[in-house]
Amino acid sequence: MKEINEILQAYSEAKTAQKKAALATVVKVEGSSYRQPGARMLVTEDGLLTGAISGGCLEGDALKKALLSINQKQNKLITYNTSNEDDSEVGLQLGCNGIVHILFEYINDDEPNNPIHLLRQLKTQRKDAVVATVFSLKRTAAQIGTILFYRENTEPLYGNPIALQILKDVEKTLHNKASTIIKLEDNPENEVLIEYISPPVLLVIAGAGNDVQPLAKVASILGWEIIVGEGRATHATKRRFPEAKEIIVAAPEQLVQEINIDSQTYFTLMTHNYKYDLEVLKQLLKRNCNYIGVLGPRTKLNRMLNELGDEGIIPNEEQLKSIHGPIGLDIGSETSEEIALAIVAEIKAVMSGANGSSLKYKKEKIHTVKTD
Repeated sequence: MKEINEILQAYSEAKTAQKKAALATVVKVEGSSYRQPGARMLVTEDGLLTGAISGGCLEGDALKKALLSINQKQNKLITYNTSNEDDSEVGLQLGCNGIVHILFEYINDDEPNNPIHLLRQLKTQRKDAVVATVFSLKRTAAQIGTILFYRENTEPLYGNPIALQILKDVEKTLHNKASTIIKLEDNPENEVLIEYISPPVLLVIAGAGNDVQPLAKVASILGWEIIVGEGRATHATKRRFPEAKEIIVAAPEQLVQEINIDSQTYFTLMTHNYKYDLEVLKQLLKRNCNYIGVLGPRTKLNRMLNELGDEGIIPNEEQLKSIHGPIGLDIGSETSEEIALAIVAEIKAVMSGANGSSLKYKKEKIHTVKTD
């Protein structure tokens, strides 16, 4: 969502300046690639790039293709074979061992459901959504582009009737929470990237000490939304935490009550006030929360659980799984900045269902996208 938000902001500024733009989207990858399907980059007619479709190796040539799309006011699909160092057509000699298909879409603001308008719907609610983009690997084929935005229990927004043909696949993607690529039944030359997009991560930090500041900074870099809350008005301030979406000065019961907890909400308990953290933990056990990180030694968490047990509050197996104490991955952290890195890494691992081990030991591919 961070990349999409930056693209939306950049397009808004371009529109104000009356600049034309094109949206580049990675729609399919064969083999290895730095970015996966769904990666996007906005290009304005004066050459400004927002977002990324690779690690920087494709952007230069992609700029030329995007400007061509803008000048011709047409969608175009370009294929980069990064595995072939002798590829005279691309001439990039990247050696990434993959084939990357990128769709360039001219943004016509007169079209009510253009790609930017559809992506803008992601910001209207904190709910899972699906965006569908039609493309063809056939050079001479017309490139249809982004055609659909969908959320559960809402009318789909679409700019092409093809969208109605893929609604069942779209619903399946939303249910599975995983992007996929399908072929249209009546025209198999056309493929569809059906992209699952979750709401941005909401990190709620109970605590406003100096050690929380680097955590807010690191989380902000990733585009996470941040709420900082605790009882000390002198510490929980916007001046100390400019990255925070919201600052809450409240008792622990009120802090938890004010948060709308969803599947993308993660809590860290870092007040250095045992009773405050204990009460926050107690309140969170009454709600469904995927991650509760408790700063401090294991003895602190054990004491908290024992005291809650004395009150008759005994976490079930699923709740215990969600509690992480001591907080963070074991990367040898010492300073506040290093601890912040370990916390963010652990939350990302939980979010992705990963174990946080080194990629050198991973036998399968790093990224996988389903295709039907």
